[in-house]
Amino acid sequence: METTLSIVKPDGTSKNVIGEVIGRFEKNGIKVVGLRMIHMSISQAEGFYYVHRERPFFGSLTEFMSSGPCVVMALQGEGAIAKVRGIMGATNPDEAEEGTIRKDFADNIEHNIVHGSDSQESADYELNYFFNSLQIFG
Repeated sequence: METTLSIVKPDGTSKNVIGEVIGRFEKNGIKVVGLRMIHMSISQAEGFYYVHRERPFFGSLTEFMSSGPCVVMALQGEGAIAKVRGIMGATNPDEAEEGTIRKDFADNIEHNIVHGSDSQESADYELNYFFNSLQIFG
């Protein structure tokens, strides 16, 4: 069993697709074991995306992620990291497969509805960024 993190980003919350995103994970055998709605400050978004601090999109990403509420989720299942990323689709919605979250709901590569951990190392860091051991029930 793997546990991973996914976030419904501010564009997903404003489009009112939180339930749709969660439903897609659950319909594919992924269990929600932690769930919170938050509104990150710029400094919290910068801390979360610290690994991207040298990338040219860091400023616009952290500004966007602090622009409205997000839903952070701890998700669990067999091969959860890869499975969640597959359900989300490619980062660029123009390259995402039909039926994926990003293909169906995202506007562009920066406003792409969801985030998902890309490795076990990332998942461990990201889960601990938003949840403590008393907030995950899996």
